[in-house]
Amino acid sequence: MTLADVPAGLAAAADASLRWHPGGPFDLMQTLGTLLRGHGDPSFRTAPDAVWLAFTTPDGPATLRLATAGPRADPAVDAQAWGPGAEAAAGSVPRLLGRDDDWTAFDEPAFHATLPRMVIEARRRNLTVRLPATGRIIDSLVPTILEQKVTVIEARRGYRYLMYRFGTTAPGAGTVAPANLMLQPTAEQWLHIPSWEWHKAGVGPQRSATVMRALRSAAALERLAALPAAEAAVKLQSIPGIGVWTAAEVVQRTHGCPDSIAVGDYHLAAYVGAALTGRRTDDAGMLRLLAPWAGHRQRVVRMIGLSGFRKPTFGPRMTIQDHRAH
Repeated sequence: MTLADVPAGLAAAADASLRWHPGGPFDLMQTLGTLLRGHGDPSFRTAPDAVWLAFTTPDGPATLRLATAGPRADPAVDAQAWGPGAEAAAGSVPRLLGRDDDWTAFDEPAFHATLPRMVIEARRRNLTVRLPATGRIIDSLVPTILEQKVTVIEARRGYRYLMYRFGTTAPGAGTVAPANLMLQPTAEQWLHIPSWEWHKAGVGPQRSATVMRALRSAAALERLAALPAAEAAVKLQSIPGIGVWTAAEVVQRTHGCPDSIAVGDYHLAAYVGAALTGRRTDDAGMLRLLAPWAGHRQRVVRMIGLSGFRKPTFGPRMTIQDHRAH
């Protein structure tokens, strides 16, 4: 497909366009899927021929359409963007889609010789995966804070409520873009959400207070995107209410960090332990198991996830809470 093959009028109507060549095997949804906050994420829409994203850049809001052209073994990605932030959004595409994510060392035969067979096989079947890097700290941080110490179902329900209540319509939504595409609230908009609306969203006071605390230094937060992932994670943890788990989840998305591990996750340690040893383990045990692959631990975890492995059920599930009833 060329830009001429893009649905009628879209390429001509775009405020900015870009064609990027990944330079090897690539899959758009395998790469971007980790950014999706559930299938109902209002800022992320999929269509048969494209993926749509909406976000705010330093120049203003933008809608971004991404579609691949050519074979998965060596495709191109066509991007069109609309809105005041269109140029910045189009310019962010290579980094967003993993331009800086280098699997060369991971794919060396000597390194593969140290890996479990399931990881090697998963990598062989998933050469199209890249670790994305959004560079947008606040867009990753707020939904991650909402996921602290609750089930994914609760967190995403609350996130959708707040998005529909306080988010704004994306540029071109309903004309060139899907009608239900929305922008996350800006830092200022998040800060002006009243306490009763957080309550209606099922977000407890501890999590909403952490969002408020973090976003009072929004400009400093966004500067973390320019730092190395490990340094950015340490600085994030200087904010009360943000620990290792939250910082790791953020830099995985904002920096495409190949090594950060979400220590403190309710399921991850048991899952990794079961996959690598057949037995559940705790966070310390997980870190010991992953230690031989320092620098690539997140790649290993991603490959375990893509291997199709499913761990046995260990004990009770986390109970879904409804803070709105209190």
